[in-house]
Amino acid sequence: MAAKLKTAALAVALLAFGAATAGAKQLWELQGLKAPESVVVDVAAGVAYVSNIDGEVNTKDGKGSISKVSLDGKLLVAEWVTGLDAPKGLALHGGKIYAADVDQLVEIDVKDAKIVNKYPAKGAVFLNDVTVAADGSVYVSDTVESSIWRLSGGKFELWIKDEKLLDPNGLTVKGDKLIVAAWGKIDGEGFATSVPGHLLEVSLADKSIKSLGADAPIGNLDGLEILDDKTFVVTDFMAGTLMTIDVDGKVTKIAALPSGSADIGFVPAQRLVLIPNLKTGNLIGFQLD
Repeated sequence: MAAKLKTAALAVALLAFGAATAGAKQLWELQGLKAPESVVVDVAAGVAYVSNIDGEVNTKDGKGSISKVSLDGKLLVAEWVTGLDAPKGLALHGGKIYAADVDQLVEIDVKDAKIVNKYPAKGAVFLNDVTVAADGSVYVSDTVESSIWRLSGGKFELWIKDEKLLDPNGLTVKGDKLIVAAWGKIDGEGFATSVPGHLLEVSLADKSIKSLGADAPIGNLDGLEILDDKTFVVTDFMAGTLMTIDVDGKVTKIAALPSGSADIGFVPAQRLVLIPNLKTGNLIGFQLD
């Protein structure tokens, strides 16, 4: 019976996914990055920062770095900040970049391009994406531990751990909710899932968790950005799909990309999506219709 239910859910998801296709145009492609995983955009400065794992995805080898690029796809500084391990998600707030780095959150001063703080997360295994709430609290997903950490008041602590988070990956804050792009519960080799993830919302006030729209599986969700009041731009890492998902759970395919398309950056005024690919080492700029 469980297998039948899973099959039915997957069929619903596939039907929803195939319902519509939006338009997008590739503007440029930057090659030669070192396993890039995440992009954060500094709109005021007109630049973006890209995390480079440069090795195994969760190894503490000191090889990780952050690159600085222009919004038209030019590499400005290949190793803008070095000395990281396997940096993934990035968030920008108050002149600081926060980088998830295996089992610690690294704080970087943008003006000086220097690491100014490291916040260890005892017990964390795979810190992944980062987002910042209006009050300055920094939220960080730990995908394989199905948990979320929070930096607030200088303390970095486990905020919630719950199997209902479905191995959270991408994060963003919308109003009083933390929106989660769930990978889906990992139950096989190489981060494989029997049932892929979908979008969730977590109340910042009481930590209650619920599905955003339908709870039908969508994909191994990774990058997550707000497109408008009712729509999110999302990547499926394994399938290499760029899509939108609305608050009712409707999925619209935008572009087919190589597997490994990870944590995106977004420039709202230009409708520009910056997509790093961990496997190919490139960064692509897409403009949405």
